[in-house]
Amino acid sequence: MYPLSFNEFLSASGKDMVLDFKRKGSPANPISVPVHDQLLEYQKLFMLTGGMPEVAASYIEKGDINECRRIIDDLIFSYVADFAKYEGNFPAEILKDVFDSVVDQTGGKFVYSKAGGSTHYMIKKGLDLLISAGVVIPVQHTSANGVPLGSEVDHKKQKMLLLDTGIFLRILGLDMAEYLTSTDFRVINRGSLAEMFTGLELLKYRSPYELRDLYYWHRESASSNAEVDYIISKNGKIIPIEVKAGTKGSMQSMQIFMREKGLSKGIRVSNENFSAYDNIEVYPLYAVENILL
Repeated sequence: MYPLSFNEFLSASGKDMVLDFKRKGSPANPISVPVHDQLLEYQKLFMLTGGMPEVAASYIEKGDINECRRIIDDLIFSYVADFAKYEGNFPAEILKDVFDSVVDQTGGKFVYSKAGGSTHYMIKKGLDLLISAGVVIPVQHTSANGVPLGSEVDHKKQKMLLLDTGIFLRILGLDMAEYLTSTDFRVINRGSLAEMFTGLELLKYRSPYELRDLYYWHRESASSNAEVDYIISKNGKIIPIEVKAGTKGSMQSMQIFMREKGLSKGIRVSNENFSAYDNIEVYPLYAVENILL
């Protein structure tokens, strides 16, 4: 079980008509600008409150952001308090260090040496406990030379996501009022929020009968460093997904990956409306589900 998806949040908020417009959108069939702008605002609100059922229910019922903040604070306190119960003799302070480091390192390869002063073994064990509990979700590196993507995983290269954007932003100390009124994507995308949101949405819309692993690709080279945020397979084909917080950004890494793997299509996820150019299809952040349809 995961927190609510954006679709579930819209439906629970009584926005079924807007949800229907969203589901009908595609790179070949962009939705109208007013509906697109409306969905961007709902998306921003959802990122802020997150999908934890109690938080979502409170906002839908009362519309009080401060009350949502209080509930999220209680959830964070409960998670930290529960660290002592995860495994009898495992130090709760190490779990807290690892948990905090996951937040700090979101968007980049998880580096064990940055997760406190404990040993690599203890940090890995703590991370495994958090993953097993569903608090942290790994994104594994794949060479992506074919499907299944999991057959070429490099376990030494992983990124980590927290299970919920609302909890994530609250830990970062985001000013909720500033976030809701800002059009500056440097504020809205604190801590690689757009990338995190996309990964969580990819998981939530998949069938419960299939493996729900997330993958990315990274080539570390002094002369040509390149990274693609997510790699998925659909109908036996590999599809790279690049996430951009705003409406601009270079697609150089995507093009390098596509040339190297001989692929004909890539996907850009951003705050743009549905569109397509050259061999890139563009999907709005709020429409990650549409990628999987």
